[in-house]
Amino acid sequence: MTSPSTAAAPLRIAVLSAWHVHAEEYGRAAIEHPDTELVAVWDDDTARGQELAERLGVPFEADLDALLAREDLDGVTNTTATTVHDEILGKVIAAGKHVFTEKLLSPSVEGCDALIDAAGEAGVALTVSLPRLSHGSTVALRKILEDGTLGRITYARVRLAHDGSTRDWLPARFYDPAEAIGGAFSDLAAHPVYLTQLILGEDASSVRSSYTDITGRGVEDNASVTITTPDGAIGVIETGFVTPASGFTIEVHGTEGSLLYGFGGETMLLTTREGTTEVEVPSDIDAPFWQWVQAIRTGEPTLENLARARALTALVVAANADAGI
Repeated sequence: MTSPSTAAAPLRIAVLSAWHVHAEEYGRAAIEHPDTELVAVWDDDTARGQELAERLGVPFEADLDALLAREDLDGVTNTTATTVHDEILGKVIAAGKHVFTEKLLSPSVEGCDALIDAAGEAGVALTVSLPRLSHGSTVALRKILEDGTLGRITYARVRLAHDGSTRDWLPARFYDPAEAIGGAFSDLAAHPVYLTQLILGEDASSVRSSYTDITGRGVEDNASVTITTPDGAIGVIETGFVTPASGFTIEVHGTEGSLLYGFGGETMLLTTREGTTEVEVPSDIDAPFWQWVQAIRTGEPTLENLARARALTALVVAANADAGI
């Protein structure tokens, strides 16, 4: 990982809301990073926020305006409901605080553009949590794509699923469309969406959605979305909260070869006319939180991250629209 600045004082960070299941994870990232310090938790649900603050060992602040007015606060990790991202993040950026946020950045592409523009004008570092772009498997995949080893890409399938609904470990608010903007596809599918866009590009000629509600909670917990690209490639994005064991797989086919990852462990296999070989998967690169801290220190925005966050939102919006959401 990139070495932090040793001369500067630690950046003081607050967690905004325990709504999302990753709230504690990002709070602990601020505790564990050598260049940041966690100082507070805010939540519009007092009991929920106090519980998280106690687990993280920091004070709870009930007044968001008072928290953002603190001169000793440098930035926030945002894990509020997706539907309030525009309002909350707009307020944080207006206060001049740096933002690390859970996906989706905004419920709409227009919202993404407004937040990205506002952050740029305010000199605020804005980074979205797209962690699988930092995984070693993605580093290896990028190189194979850049080298053109697979030829012209014709098909990609990326699947990520878990048992949050069937084992009932996701909070009930994840099934409230007023807060969550849909179900599994608007949340967990974000990762296979941005990986599919890495493989096939961001332009989709068509988007077709198949959503089902296996556990009867009112939103999709089982989903598959098929896209086509202007170049004729097909992409299949699969997700769900009803898979017994968490599963993550990548499948890419081109005119000159095929790549498989995750079918039987964390092994990547490359097949070309010369045969099948195992691809060495390197170590992960800096996680998004580390990239965000580096952006604050250097003043260099995480431009690829923001572009991919915007494209992610566009595809999720299109998929939900095709599903009638």
